[in-house]
Amino acid sequence: MNLTKAKETKTRVCCLYRVSTKGQVDKAENDIPMQKKACHEFAESKGWTIIKEHAELGVSGFKVAAADRDELQEIKREAEKQEFDILLVFMFDRLGRKDNETPFVLKWFVEQGISVWSTVEGEQRFDSNVDDLLNYIRFWQASSESQKTSVRIKTRMKQIVEDGHYMGGTVPFGYRAVYKGRMNKKGRPVKDLEIDPREGEIVREIFFKVAREGYSAHGI
Repeated sequence: MNLTKAKETKTRVCCLYRVSTKGQVDKAENDIPMQKKACHEFAESKGWTIIKEHAELGVSGFKVAAADRDELQEIKREAEKQEFDILLVFMFDRLGRKDNETPFVLKWFVEQGISVWSTVEGEQRFDSNVDDLLNYIRFWQASSESQKTSVRIKTRMKQIVEDGHYMGGTVPFGYRAVYKGRMNKKGRPVKDLEIDPREGEIVREIFFKVAREGYSAHGI
């Protein structure tokens, strides 16, 4: 759409908000409101009217294919019907982080006559081969960063477990989760594991019977 006509006709905007993990959906960490606020302020500054909003909660843009993302597919159907003029996101990686897919998803919208904008990066145009290259490089970087983040998280979780810290979930039999003064990065107290006196004695007895007396799992 030619944005110079914005004053003559109402420029209809569809917004997409996305957070990647279930943890980000928690009230304390949910950045959907941040994305929404940024998009609303950006649209207002341009004189655009937001008529549609879609939110993906706990949907990885790196692990989940576009075809399996219900909200994104709904936006594509709306684009085919020309129900909006501009697709607006906080950053382009909200569309996805798959370098072999997301660049083509973005370009698909443009080919339908939909302008694609980011509040941070501006409009993605395809006026030359350079635009195609920059579009691909952006999502290649996003994909690489997702892989690096995954490695960092796995490494850190492994280190925490090796240090004997509790990562949450079901407490192993023989232990109990208690507060020992350790705090997380947000300054909140977190639990650590310690041997449960009663259950711990049972575990020792089981170990003794297996190691010393040759008991099988069925026998125990």
